[in-house]
Amino acid sequence: MAEAALAILKDKFGYDSFRPGQDQIIDKIMNHENVLAVMPTGGGKSLCYQIPALMLPGLTVVVSPLISLMKDQVDALAENGIPATFINSTLDYQEIEHRLQMAAMDQVKLLYLAPERLDDERFLSELSELNIVQLAIDEAHCISQWGHDFRPSYLNLMNTVHQFPSQPVVVALTATATSKVATDIMARLNIAPANEVSTGFARDNLSFQVVKNQNKEAFLLEYLKLNPNAAGIIYASTRKEVERVAQLLQHKGFKAGMYHAGLSEAVRNQNQEDFLYDRLQVMVATNAFGMGIDKSNVRFVIHYQVPGNLEAYYQEAGRAGRDGLPSEAILLYQPSDLQIQHFFIEQSDMEPTFKTREYLKLQEMSKYGNTEGCLQQFILKYFGEAAPACGHCGNCLDERDQVNVTVDAQKVLSCVLRMRQRYGKALIAQVLTGSKNKRIKDEHFEDLSTYGLMKGQTQKEVSDLIDFLTSSGYLKQLGGEYPTLKVSELGGSVLKGKAKVLRRGAVKAKRTVAVDGDLFEALRQLRLNFAEQQHVPPYVIFSDKTLQAFCEELPETTLDMLSIKGVGQNKLDKYGEAFLEVIKEQSAIQPG
Repeated sequence: MAEAALAILKDKFGYDSFRPGQDQIIDKIMNHENVLAVMPTGGGKSLCYQIPALMLPGLTVVVSPLISLMKDQVDALAENGIPATFINSTLDYQEIEHRLQMAAMDQVKLLYLAPERLDDERFLSELSELNIVQLAIDEAHCISQWGHDFRPSYLNLMNTVHQFPSQPVVVALTATATSKVATDIMARLNIAPANEVSTGFARDNLSFQVVKNQNKEAFLLEYLKLNPNAAGIIYASTRKEVERVAQLLQHKGFKAGMYHAGLSEAVRNQNQEDFLYDRLQVMVATNAFGMGIDKSNVRFVIHYQVPGNLEAYYQEAGRAGRDGLPSEAILLYQPSDLQIQHFFIEQSDMEPTFKTREYLKLQEMSKYGNTEGCLQQFILKYFGEAAPACGHCGNCLDERDQVNVTVDAQKVLSCVLRMRQRYGKALIAQVLTGSKNKRIKDEHFEDLSTYGLMKGQTQKEVSDLIDFLTSSGYLKQLGGEYPTLKVSELGGSVLKGKAKVLRRGAVKAKRTVAVDGDLFEALRQLRLNFAEQQHVPPYVIFSDKTLQAFCEELPETTLDMLSIKGVGQNKLDKYGEAFLEVIKEQSAIQPG
């Protein structure tokens, strides 16, 4: 069984060995054991059900939340010589019936569906007549009410699983699941706890960075100027901000598009296609964009505004570097952006307990924006995973000078104590800066020895310092919607003069993507030509990582080429000679 899976991996996908966890998941599926796969974005989740689909004698149904993702995956499978199709709302009744007939006649091995499609009893009845041997549920965190992207349509999957007479094996897949979410998914889908396969959340090729309290526009424009050929996604929280940033970039001459739910479906689809086909360098978008986007050569993801929680942030950031090449995830952090997310929670129709949970998650996001410790370590700890410092995030590599802010920190901590540790950040900052508002007078806070102690600074500067002290563990936040602050044990040490508090200065934009040579550009152009002929995104032909390997190894024969990761027999037959020809031509041009 293992040999057969490896043969398919090499022949169809061009890889010699499995990534961690893949073979374990495939074994469980082949033993007809339901399984939950928790693997980081770019960790190769889709292979975990695609290879069993080719080994099992029947149909694999894949539940996928986005129409664009279905088409991309079906196109990619077709390029590898694997028969697959999808059924979604873009098709008319006759075409849907035709595709169901193809599945019934064993002409396709994988059928992709949206979860809403399974709400239709007539369709479900027709589907039940097929020999479904495997049910793969992508983005499975959507099934959990504890997840960051809960979708009611996913809940019916619990019932659907039991309705198929063929009793298919179930594989649930997600990149972002806290232990609570994972437990919920397994309970709902009848997956034994022993059958959770988690390969860890670390993304070694991703470098995280937080740029705090700086001019966002200036940083963004400088970053794009320094990385002119890099594809990236820029996330903002509101449609208005998406449009403003996209128009700014277009005005400055960058190839930027936009994506949000307020645009027509036709415009969204066109912009997404332009981005996937490398006609746009940058997509500016709300969180409506990106779930399941398979574009493998996204080199950076920049959050222009703070997202609502770390699960959403990590999933969106994870869209960078799916091909395994070095990539960046940058958060442009302003404390005022938290108010937008606060407003979203406030205006939602969630039950009070869920709102409280979302407020607490937002506090974790604030701590991430203010920590001076390892950023990847912070994220992994949130997901319940212990890890050493990564050594390559913005904080680990930070060479900015540290400023001693111990005296100002002592002023803040002392004020918190004198206000009896019962108030929040805003009021503490007002007391320290000597505000004369009514509440301060009513509470007689102007009588405190710390009143006006920092009147030479703005309330925003003092609030920023409080955020830093909170994320660094000198202060503790308690409560959900209106958190209060208490001095921690570490903060107590600072007050007693037993510990110093050091803080860093501003971050500069830098070139993060290696400059590509003439051969890489020539191969990229050839890839683009084939992509346009085949009507598929360029990375479906070959990934950037495979093109880079061509440049490094300079294959001279098709046999040499077959030994490179990402080159399977099907792609070799289609494209091998053309790519070899360009490599020979460019090698002849190179001096020496």
